[in-house]
Amino acid sequence: DAVELDNSKLGRVMAKHLLELGHRKVAYIAPPLTARQKQRSKRVEGFLKEYEKVGLRDQVIIKAAKEEIDLDVAHIDSDELTKELLKETTDVTAIVGLNDMIAFGIMDALHEAKIKVPTDVSVMGCDNTLFARMHNMNLTTIEHFVTFKGRDACDIIMKK
Repeated sequence: DAVELDNSKLGRVMAKHLLELGHRKVAYIAPPLTARQKQRSKRVEGFLKEYEKVGLRDQVIIKAAKEEIDLDVAHIDSDELTKELLKETTDVTAIVGLNDMIAFGIMDALHEAKIKVPTDVSVMGCDNTLFARMHNMNLTTIEHFVTFKGRDACDIIMKK
């Protein structure tokens, strides 16, 4: 028994939102996309599919941390990945973080580079963590109702 999240759908929803806002050249910052962490890859794949549908797959830059990070550390240095991205390109209009915590690192790096969010570059996360409403500004994020998933999991256990 399991209560699972459709990560591919989350990625598609994120991409659709950015496309509706007119974002054509975007970047996606992620932890290592390894076989061990399949859900991460599914979220990125869903995102890419939506851009592919409109012929803009080549306008998406995927910046993922190296796999070694996943072996020792529970987090990635998303501000460092964002700084690398900014050295490589300056024409992205939006940067997506695989989750809210990554998005905060993106926002910190943009702030340090004196790039205004959302005036110059939009930032989007996923998970709608409590911190998404406590940072310097509200973060555009996707709510996937973790509380309801927990309740559903408890219901499954109780029925067994």
